[in-house]
Amino acid sequence: MDAKSYNAALADLRAVRDQIKKARAALAKQEADRDKRIMQLAAHEKATAQRIAPAAGLSVADVVALVPDLAPDNLAVDDLPPQAPEPSAAAGAGIGGSTPAPPQHAAAAPTMTPAPARPALSEAAPPEPPVASEAPRDLPSIPTGGVGDAWFTHTSGLASTRPNFTQQARSTVFLDTATGVLVHRSQTHHLDLANRSAADLLTAVFHAVPEGVERIYITAGDPWHRDTGRYPYLRDAVAAWLNAPTPGWRTDTGRGRDRMAGHFVHARNPVGRYQRDNSEQHVEIRSVGEWFDVDGDDPATVRDAFVLLWQALRRHWSDAVVMGSPSQTGRDLWTRTIPQRGQHSDGFPVLSEELRGLLHATAGQGRNELLTPPRVPEQLPQLVEYDRTFAYAKHTWKSPVGTPRRITAHTFSAWSEKEQMRALYGCGHWQVRVTVPETWNHVGLLPAPAPGDRAWHYPAEPGTTFTTWAGGPEIHTALTNPLMPWKVEILDGILWDDGKPLDDWAKKLKETWSNLSAQAHFQGDAQQARAAHLASRAVRSILLYGIGAFAQRPRMVTGTTPRSAERDVPPDAEIIGFDDESITWQKPTGFARDPNAHPEWAAAIWSGARAALLTQRHRDDDTYAGALHSPPGTVVAFRTDALYLTQPHDWPHHHQPGDYLLRGHLTGPVTAPTTEEELLTLRDAGRAALTAEQEA
Repeated sequence: MDAKSYNAALADLRAVRDQIKKARAALAKQEADRDKRIMQLAAHEKATAQRIAPAAGLSVADVVALVPDLAPDNLAVDDLPPQAPEPSAAAGAGIGGSTPAPPQHAAAAPTMTPAPARPALSEAAPPEPPVASEAPRDLPSIPTGGVGDAWFTHTSGLASTRPNFTQQARSTVFLDTATGVLVHRSQTHHLDLANRSAADLLTAVFHAVPEGVERIYITAGDPWHRDTGRYPYLRDAVAAWLNAPTPGWRTDTGRGRDRMAGHFVHARNPVGRYQRDNSEQHVEIRSVGEWFDVDGDDPATVRDAFVLLWQALRRHWSDAVVMGSPSQTGRDLWTRTIPQRGQHSDGFPVLSEELRGLLHATAGQGRNELLTPPRVPEQLPQLVEYDRTFAYAKHTWKSPVGTPRRITAHTFSAWSEKEQMRALYGCGHWQVRVTVPETWNHVGLLPAPAPGDRAWHYPAEPGTTFTTWAGGPEIHTALTNPLMPWKVEILDGILWDDGKPLDDWAKKLKETWSNLSAQAHFQGDAQQARAAHLASRAVRSILLYGIGAFAQRPRMVTGTTPRSAERDVPPDAEIIGFDDESITWQKPTGFARDPNAHPEWAAAIWSGARAALLTQRHRDDDTYAGALHSPPGTVVAFRTDALYLTQPHDWPHHHQPGDYLLRGHLTGPVTAPTTEEELLTLRDAGRAALTAEQEA
């Protein structure tokens, strides 16, 4: 084959690729329509899977998978499609009860089988050999010997240091794309947004405010959702909106110290980054949903909220700037609390990429679990929602610092009981083998890997054994919980010194939050009170997403390439869209050389927050709160920092971070939710009912 034939064959191959892409999109749309029609038919009182299946061109099992209520009494187990491991009676929420295979280790692991008051430790048997699992998701382990020991270091030349520059503010406007109302400083404009495409927004905004706009916050209207009916997934519709042609503009390639290149595709809160052709003018289109939930608030109120936020932050940071997102703002403010002298004035080194990858894979975030019948009654006597106020701020007082140490099973077993307990109470991340007590009848205590990317469940079936990773707060809870101790065997671990790298930052944010919350409560003007409330929610987001930003997940970059330059598409990129002018692609970039990447801090805070959902002591009131202080069978769901119960509790609430706030109360009988959508519907109804009761 000569060069000419080769190039011609490439062109033919690209044409076939385009046809396949279009065919797949059309097929996905038709399959979604088919599934929707099946679910509509299932509402008929005489509907059966046997009649619907041939009409849909599916098997009976496929129809049952879509609509479980249509399952015939005589459908054999072998006829069902492959699923996650079979749940036990106590597993609930469709969570599998099979145990992932534990990894192999060179040394034996000590068994921790404590009495309720004082744990006692002894030698454990070696790990069992791997067993087969239907759909395992194995967590990584630290390699044995010198290979694994080499992970316990920092990345050369990479550390968090105090910035020596002043962050620049960006000229910002606030736009309601549903009404066309644009607020810029003290001015209000009414725009014609035509079809609400990105090009229409940019044209209208820069016609009304010709110079200087660098950030456009969308307060309402969600223009990126305008064509959702044309796409099988919401994210696809957003990507299409972001990458549609914008005459006179191109996708931004980034600039400055906070360089962020390309669009960020997110189903709810995307970011469009554009640069004017033949100019250095840059602009972002963002959603205020990143900062707080807007409930019919007009752009002027949202603008006032950002002004109040900036003023409140300036009381603690003289050079504070509200950046594009809460996570960017949070990390920028944190860097400005790094000591200028004394300990840590030279910065906080970043862990090796291997340890960061391990923490990324083994340290989950919030606990999200729905317990369904028979673990809870089919008819709930009531549904009560408790939300931990500003929860993560409660767990920032202690964080890992220094060079991490590896604590093997052999090392741990050689320590005294006092040394072991000190290590477990410290800043550590542990690989453990866990056994649920034979008489256990409450919720699960420790996360275990479930099938699916970054999915976790919480085994509670008596006698279940599983291998996982967990932080010190959760290990402590498993050993000393108020009901009965669990058996925990240390297989491997990472241990840091205790430090306070986030304490000053968090204290300033907590004080800012308290001041804005007080303004919202005592402010006489309704609009300013609402603005202060939104600003206090923004402070919560700064801390919440700032902590999440320390985790530094591997990034996915989205880009566009002109069809005429198709060979410039990165070879490892996935093509996610195209038109006659351009190709849209995405590719993973792994871990960037981010000087502020500290997943060990995020992991420690998340572990503490999950543990506090189970049990939390209120010293001033000499009492405890949490799921384990509610009777068995009364816990309906966990949702990050919220707890849903079937009965109310007189838990103390002093408007302090971590306190359990009563957010919703729905009187029964209430049909137990079996999906997240049903839970959220009940949540909204419960909040409305409680508000009405309090206002009556």
